[in-house]
Amino acid sequence: MTFKFIRYNSYKLMIGLLMNYNFEWDFNKAKSNFLKHRISFEDATSVFKDKNAISIFDEEHSLVEDRWITLGMDFKTRTLVVIHTFRLVNKNNFNIRIISARKATKNEQKAYIKG
Repeated sequence: MTFKFIRYNSYKLMIGLLMNYNFEWDFNKAKSNFLKHRISFEDATSVFKDKNAISIFDEEHSLVEDRWITLGMDFKTRTLVVIHTFRLVNKNNFNIRIISARKATKNEQKAYIKG
């Protein structure tokens, strides 16, 4: 599957406007993700601080909940792909629920560099 990543979209605007967010994830999923990809969800949270992160809406996997794909650099300078969704806590706060995280492929790394 190929994705066209877009730097500026409604997701980035929403993050920029709300700014009150926390992270959440399923403990067992985080453990299995680490065993499979060697990326912790804790590390993946730093991708959301990357001002050059690229995000797209994942329409194909959004039947039950709206899912997003974010491509960005973590604090260890690894380019990661993070699958996540948003959970509204109240009108001013939301959680970013991390579903999975992995190292970007070579093509995804090129897309990140190209912007």
